[in-house]
Amino acid sequence: MSMIGEYVRVTAAQLDRAIQDPDWALDHVEEVQDSEEESEPAPAGARHFSTYKAWGLLGYLLERAEVPVNVIHGEETFAEGRDWGYGPPRCLRPDRVRLAARTLRATPYERLVAGVDPADLTRAEVYPLGWDEPGVLEWGRNWYDGLTDFFEAAAAADEGMLVWLD
Repeated sequence: MSMIGEYVRVTAAQLDRAIQDPDWALDHVEEVQDSEEESEPAPAGARHFSTYKAWGLLGYLLERAEVPVNVIHGEETFAEGRDWGYGPPRCLRPDRVRLAARTLRATPYERLVAGVDPADLTRAEVYPLGWDEPGVLEWGRNWYDGLTDFFEAAAAADEGMLVWLD
């Protein structure tokens, strides 16, 4: 079983509804995921995005870079006591999505991995482990680029995010 980082873009009204009605939020997430399963839209046009197993690597790199928004886990827990896979979901409000989008775009992947030794990831027990392969840091680039595009699209639409590990 894998731990997968998941995101769904939501309007401000949908975010408020999700916080008030977690059952609706889960149903909405499943509808969005189902609707995009076949079409697999590009991150900038998607409502759902996954960082796959790269969430651990990206989280480590973003924390190391002191990114001011918790992009990987979200910032506000809602649906307390509910388990969407690995704990309750969290959210990012539109202003935090905008800040995250600006920060992600201003922080190229090359800067994130500069000076990082894969052994650092092993010592820090960064999920999913196995950081001893050559070129392993390059594995996260496509996930980071997609996440950046996804956040920028949400920021341009003044949207929030639902965030969880599944």
